[in-house]
Amino acid sequence: MKIDRIIERMDKDNLNTLILLKPENIAYLTGFYPSSIAILILKDDPVLFCSKMDMEEAQQKSSISVEEFKSLDELRKIIKATIQGRVGVEYSLTMGTYRKLCGEMQVELTHIIEDFRAIKSTDEIKKIKKSIKIAEDSFKNLDFSGNEDNLAAQLEYNMRSAGSNKPSFETIVASGSRSSLPHASTTLESLESPLMIDWGAMYQNYASDITRTLIRDEEKEREIFSIVLEAQQKAIDAIKPGVKASYIDEVARGVIEDYGYGDNFIHSTGHGVGLEIHEKPSLSFKSDEILEKGMVVTVEPGIYLEGKFGIRVEDMVLVKSQAQVLTHLPREILL
Repeated sequence: MKIDRIIERMDKDNLNTLILLKPENIAYLTGFYPSSIAILILKDDPVLFCSKMDMEEAQQKSSISVEEFKSLDELRKIIKATIQGRVGVEYSLTMGTYRKLCGEMQVELTHIIEDFRAIKSTDEIKKIKKSIKIAEDSFKNLDFSGNEDNLAAQLEYNMRSAGSNKPSFETIVASGSRSSLPHASTTLESLESPLMIDWGAMYQNYASDITRTLIRDEEKEREIFSIVLEAQQKAIDAIKPGVKASYIDEVARGVIEDYGYGDNFIHSTGHGVGLEIHEKPSLSFKSDEILEKGMVVTVEPGIYLEGKFGIRVEDMVLVKSQAQVLTHLPREILL
């Protein structure tokens, strides 16, 4: 059981109790994704505390015992009365929430749950593959005669219709000169080349993340596109267990630098995907993480020429003895 493995790790880290508030961490350990504040107190006898609004669903889905709480003050009293020894909390815990719940209690920041979440189970990989399929199927038969907003709406409608409960993030559609903005918001601008589309589905709480840049057969666009594809493929080829995550970034960045566009690659090469759209590991030069079998990552190098255009291609990859590309949509698509 996941919880048994976590408690074993807690013992190793000399933690008596773990307090979890992050919905993704609670869902990972219990099978229930809270819609309002919920707290999982993890110790020898774990308990999930939920508000009245979530109680019925929590009792149906949670793999551990569930109790109702009526206020944060009540939770604070419960924590104070039941917790002893060294206490771990998530890095995402805000100072305000910490003070409300823990008062002056000393706590240790920990990534224990996120570390476990980085390596996907067979069931998690199945859900991610389904999420990818929904996203890819939603890309087919799009009408490109409208504007950015309309194209994003088509994608999101298609994903919902195919079983996604929501987009995994705000869909990015950026055309023409706006494609040099890596995270552009959609507008009413008509669609031009290059057309960068970054989208993803959520299936049973598991995310997908894909980017395609559609181009016309224009010389400069094709030149940049070819460089990005080369960088991506070499990075994918370098993925295997035991390799530093930073090395994958080094490989992709090295290709782009060799062509003279190093300053135009302005983000990391990729990131883990699972219950969250961005999670461990980070394929960044700053990362000290080591790739392990079962991790699922994106590989998404890009080149952005300010005020002119940008090209990014993103695929999802499962770390195995050799990298397994999970996305199947063609990388090169003409507009």
